Amino acid sequence: MPENLPFSQACENNKNPILAILRRHLRGDESVLEIAGGTGQHCVYFTENFPELKWQSSDIPSNVKNLNLRINSTARDNLPAAIPLDVNQPVWNCPDSEIVFTANSLHIMSARSVENFFRGLDQIGNTKKLFVYGPFKYDHEFTTDSNADFDLWLKEQNAESGIRDFEWVCELASGVGLTLLEDNVMPANNQLLVWHR
Repeated sequence: MPENLPFSQACENNKNPILAILRRHLRGDESVLEIAGGTGQHCVYFTENFPELKWQSSDIPSNVKNLNLRINSTARDNLPAAIPLDVNQPVWNCPDSEIVFTANSLHIMSARSVENFFRGLDQIGNTKKLFVYGPFKYDHEFTTDSNADFDLWLKEQNAESGIRDFEWVCELASGVGLTLLEDNVMPANNQLLVWHR
């Protein structure tokens, strides 16, 4: 694999714990839409472990070229080039997918974008499960001091970013017909939430 590909140490650290959860829930031959694919480490690793999984990654238009650096380097049949997808656009132009996956995205987006993310899920036909990885607050409280510090850091980068309330996110999911199936405790004070329809 070429050197100097986009890289996130957090993705490297969490890919195996996430994979363990995915193994419990996936047959291995589903279609997946990944929103906010980032560096591409997750989609490359998960399709390596699920060779029959049809994984379509996506990201905001300005990051698609960066994301595709890693995807194109794999030349994997079940991992096509990433597509542009901005949750704030009224039309997503994305394929129907049984699974939607996103990691480390809801706390980067604005609250309005989080609302648009859940509202837009109705455009993805045939979706049966949603996986969301990242930090959350519970009863408006941070789970750790480090998450509180992280939230302050996020807001310094962008005043509209921030760790979201678990209850609020669940309410948004319920509003589009999703029922919470699992709330998994993950490394580094993160969660992996699983909803089904």
